[in-house]
Amino acid sequence: MPVPKILLFYVFTPLADPDAVRLWQRDLCESLGLRGRILISKDGLNGTIGGELSAVKRYLRKTKDYPAFKNLDVKWSEGTGLDDEGRSVDFPKLVVKVRDEIVSFGAPGELTVGAHGVIGGGTKLQPHEVDALVASRDDVVFFDGRNRFEAQIGRFRDAVVPDVSTTRDFVAELESGKYDHLKDKAVVTYCTGGIRCEVLSGLMKSRGFGEVYQLDGGIVRYGETFGDDSLWEGSLYVFDKRGSLDFSDHASVLGHCVMCGMSTKRMQNCGDLSCREQLVVCESHAGEARCPVHPVAA
Repeated sequence: MPVPKILLFYVFTPLADPDAVRLWQRDLCESLGLRGRILISKDGLNGTIGGELSAVKRYLRKTKDYPAFKNLDVKWSEGTGLDDEGRSVDFPKLVVKVRDEIVSFGAPGELTVGAHGVIGGGTKLQPHEVDALVASRDDVVFFDGRNRFEAQIGRFRDAVVPDVSTTRDFVAELESGKYDHLKDKAVVTYCTGGIRCEVLSGLMKSRGFGEVYQLDGGIVRYGETFGDDSLWEGSLYVFDKRGSLDFSDHASVLGHCVMCGMSTKRMQNCGDLSCREQLVVCESHAGEARCPVHPVAA
């Protein structure tokens, strides 16, 4: 039986012709029956694709054969399933685009990329190095590099969760003064797969945060290493039809339904079509989901 897989990947590397890469990547994915979303810029490649295992493997092999992408950072996870044509049910279509940024902080002029990746970012730590740092010091602070709603169902223990709705809100949030008390502490940034922290950690350093680290490979790699038996708590929000990932059979449930307060990790869009908020909603109230700004009409 065909095995559905999802591949999360990125690489920061200078690209002379992003549009040529876009055409190649689009044609490659289409030829293999893959769906997902790939963003390309002059600074590299960022994507999530899903499909049958052998097709995803062929995609990865051909992409890494391109010299600029040989150091592609890759994470695997289980897909939900395949449709009758063998395509991933976790993604509605294939989208391959060229953008100013492969992760949209709205600060393309602040990012410097060389042949070996981002220049001026935080110090990368592997999962076991993060745990060792926390065990050896009492001034370590986890700083969530995701949108605030993602942290509602999972986050690192005692993490600082910035009040941001989109990645583009981070620059203003960092400059607001809310986190100035962290500038003399050891700050460990983290995000889903590591890419957002490649940029965020550099933005923090240039704004006076003195000791900034980034969790290499993000929450995904940490969960692969420790499951739910260390400093991560809850479920990992993902931007596809799966909704979330658990790293073990004993993951904590941190979310609470906005309607009744019941513990749940289930998330969905606000019931108002003009609202883009993601809400934690239990199965019983799935049809009534609303937030204070956009209540669903009775």
